[in-house]
Amino acid sequence: MFKKFLLISVFASMALSNTLPSLLEKAVNNKIVEASKNQLDASKLDYKSLKNSYLPSVHLNSNYSNTSNETPSSANSSFNSSLEVQYSIYDGGRKNNTYDSFKSKIKMQDLNLDDLKNRIALDIVTLYFNYLSYVETYKVKEQEIKQLQTQYEKQKRFFETETIAIDEVEKILSRLENANVQLQEIELQKQTILHNLEYIIGEKVNIDNGSKVIELSSSKANLRADIQALEYEMKSVKSDAKVSKSSLYPQLNINNTMTYYDNNFDNKAYDPNVDTQNTLMLNLSWKLFDFDSTQKTYEANMKRYQALKSQYEYEKNKMDVDLRLAYKSYDISKMKIKSANASLKSANSTYSAIEAKYQNSLVDNVAFLEALSEKYDAISTLKNVLYELEIKKANIIYYSGKNIIDFVK
Repeated sequence: MFKKFLLISVFASMALSNTLPSLLEKAVNNKIVEASKNQLDASKLDYKSLKNSYLPSVHLNSNYSNTSNETPSSANSSFNSSLEVQYSIYDGGRKNNTYDSFKSKIKMQDLNLDDLKNRIALDIVTLYFNYLSYVETYKVKEQEIKQLQTQYEKQKRFFETETIAIDEVEKILSRLENANVQLQEIELQKQTILHNLEYIIGEKVNIDNGSKVIELSSSKANLRADIQALEYEMKSVKSDAKVSKSSLYPQLNINNTMTYYDNNFDNKAYDPNVDTQNTLMLNLSWKLFDFDSTQKTYEANMKRYQALKSQYEYEKNKMDVDLRLAYKSYDISKMKIKSANASLKSANSTYSAIEAKYQNSLVDNVAFLEALSEKYDAISTLKNVLYELEIKKANIIYYSGKNIIDFVK
């Protein structure tokens, strides 16, 4: 029964483990992304509402009145009802420029959403491989502690038989206790990463090893989504500037009103005997002077456009610099791997030689402990730089304007 329960627990743990692709799929559909999607959908609905507002509008108006003193223009009692159709023929370009502004804002929000997903993906990749790095460091530290514990027990027996001095035992005990503290610190780092992943994804996660980032084969970069979003924000602000200037141009509207009259005159001589009336009106309005209020509003919007343009150029240049640095950092990581392999080989050789001498009492335990520490540090360093390389690859993909999810397996 116990074996069955244990088997079920193992399979349940495996089922709950997350590979990097599954973590990314959950992360890019989290609550923050969902909120951004809703904002985008709201803007699209606002745009549809705006377009409909420029179509002809129909208004029904009705009124009933009762007059105490009847006159030729005011019956004793009357009921009037009218059906009015209104349409703006020309508004100085406001309509088209407002359309352009909304379309640019929607595109900007869409691109910002893409960038949000990609930045979240970069964060997830970084946390994932940092976690795996701490897992390996934890395993290495456990091996070091196990070996230190063995040496401690051995030296303690020697001390009990008065073969060695107490300081020999205390040196190893000090290293052992320090290693145990370091182990707990590593465990804290692991748990911190899991909590950060939980914040992003919205649920508890277990991490499964084995995922990789595919190296970008082409050095050709695309314009990042956030920088493209700035470009569309510029277009939107420029369109807003044109909207503000539209009031300087003639405004032409047409109204057609069909009215029904039901007048009850006590004095029949007042009754015009007209019960329906159709009125077609063409209205022209043109603002000739406003103390430069409109012009100043236009200039203010153009200043905002110029500010965004400067920011856009700055971010484009920064992207090129960031990409070059990402490639340089990647090359350094590859060099670190080569160096770490050489250091591990050297540390293993040194440890083997020192251990043999230590067993024959040719060196003291200080030299042995130093060699032991260097060996496990070298193992840990190699594991760390291998995972660091995966993060560097993800950075290159992000700064190249590509979607990180497409390069993870």
